[in-house]
Amino acid sequence: MSFAQIAHDRLRIAPRPWEALVTAGLEACVPEGTHPLSATDLTAELVRTGADAVVVGLDAVDASVFAAAPALRVVAKHGVGVDNIDLEAARAAGVVVVNAPGSNSGAVADLALGAMLALARQLLPAHASMVAGRWERFPGVELTGRTLGLVGFGRIGQAVARRASGFDMDVVAYDPFVPTEVSDAAGVRRAGLEEVVTGADFVSLHLPGTPGEPPLVDARLIEGMRPGAYFVNAARGGLVDEEALVAALRDGRLAGAALDAFAHEPPGDDDPLVTAPNALLTPHIGAFTDVANAAMGVAVAEDVARVLAGQPARNVVI
Repeated sequence: MSFAQIAHDRLRIAPRPWEALVTAGLEACVPEGTHPLSATDLTAELVRTGADAVVVGLDAVDASVFAAAPALRVVAKHGVGVDNIDLEAARAAGVVVVNAPGSNSGAVADLALGAMLALARQLLPAHASMVAGRWERFPGVELTGRTLGLVGFGRIGQAVARRASGFDMDVVAYDPFVPTEVSDAAGVRRAGLEEVVTGADFVSLHLPGTPGEPPLVDARLIEGMRPGAYFVNAARGGLVDEEALVAALRDGRLAGAALDAFAHEPPGDDDPLVTAPNALLTPHIGAFTDVANAAMGVAVAEDVARVLAGQPARNVVI
C-alpha cells in the first residue's frame, strides 16, 4: 500500500478527499504540529514515514525536502499557487507536482468582496462598539459607482469582477498574462499597473507570487493611491510592500486594508500590521470553505492516486 502524507489538516473539513484516497488504496495521515510546516519539520515527517506523496497547503517544500526524501514521487498543492514549492528541485528529483486550478476561485472571490464590504461599512469597529456597550454611528461608503482595480485577472480576478458587477462597480484590471479577449468578454477595461492601483477606490490583488521578487505594489504605488481608497490582498503577501501599506494606514491616506496573505505567515505579534488602524486581518482563509476544500481535496487526491499508479495526472504543474 502506498502512503500519502497530508501535511496540513484542511482535508478534514470534507470527507470526499479522504474517501478518494481510501478508494485508491492509499494510507494517509496528518502530522502533528503547527501548520504550515517548515521545510525542516516537513522533512522530518517524510523521513519518518517514508511517504510516497505529500499534500501541502502553505508548507515549505524546498530543495532540502527533496534531497532528504528519496521515496517521494508526487507533491500535491491543496490549492493553486505553488510559490512555496521549489519546482526546479522537484524537477531535478523527478518528483511530479500537481495542483487544483479553479477549485477555490469562488471562495477567494467571496472573501475579497466580503472584505471590501466590511471595510466600506466599518463592520468591525461597529461590532466592537456594540459589544462594548456603546451606540455609535459609523459612516460608510457604498460600492455602487466606485472603481475597483483588479491586479490580476485570472480565474479569481474574473470571479471578483462578476460579483462586483452586481454592485454596479466600474472594474478595471491589470494582468500581463491573460489575453485582452478575456477581459473584453467580461466587459472589464484593461489598463497598466500604475493606472489600476492609483486610479481605483478599491484595489484587490489576485496574482501569483514569485519568491525573492520585490513587491509588485511598492511604496511608490501605494503613495500614489487615491486618498481614502481601500486595499485588499487575498493573494500573496510578497506582492505588496507591507511597511508602506502600514504607513499609509497610520497617516490616514488609505481608509482601510484587508489582508488574508502576509509576507511572513503567521505574522509575529510585533508585526506592524497587527496594530495598524483600519486593518482587517484573516489567517489565509480565502480557500477555506466547504465547497472549495472538497473540490481541491478530491482533485489532488485523485491526481496523487494516478501518479502513484503510474498514470498521468490531470493537473500537472511539472
